[in-house]
Amino acid sequence: MSDHLHENCQALLGTLSEYIDGELPAELCREIEKHLEGCDNCRVVLNTTKRTIDLVRVPVDEDVPADIRERLFKRLNLDEYLNLKN
Repeated sequence: MSDHLHENCQALLGTLSEYIDGELPAELCREIEKHLEGCDNCRVVLNTTKRTIDLVRVPVDEDVPADIRERLFKRLNLDEYLNLKN
């Protein structure tokens, strides 16, 4: 988009967690969604963040070998979560 401003991306990223959790006012959500329509980069960040949150929230089946689980969390840069589980 010709009126796309990088500052809008920074503002979006600052509210991403609250947006995903549904904690923002409806008007701000509409502004974010309008920005997302024209910004592929922010859409990718949003979708990746949502997927990562979904992976962390889903209980890991204890039948998954520990080494595979550890590699997965390291690959997703979730080392802090891995350390909490040990």
